Amino acid sequence: MHAEKGDKLVVHGRVVGQHDHTVEIVEVLGSNGEPPYRVRSQDGHETVMSPGPDSVVRHEKQAGR
Repeated sequence: MHAEKGDKLVVHGRVVGQHDHTVEIVEVLGSNGEPPYRVRSQDGHETVMSPGPDSVVRHEKQAGR
């Protein structure tokens, strides 16, 4: 997994009826874009995440297409 500051991290719901959760990557703490990432949710809460296989990085550059 590779990400940069400003990318979005989408964590897919694992249970029927559970929605995907999207957060913004505000800092990459690993080397070469690797996890862990400091992320910010829409309500402003920040935390450090090491995303699992149920997560996808949506690169900021791709979002503008």
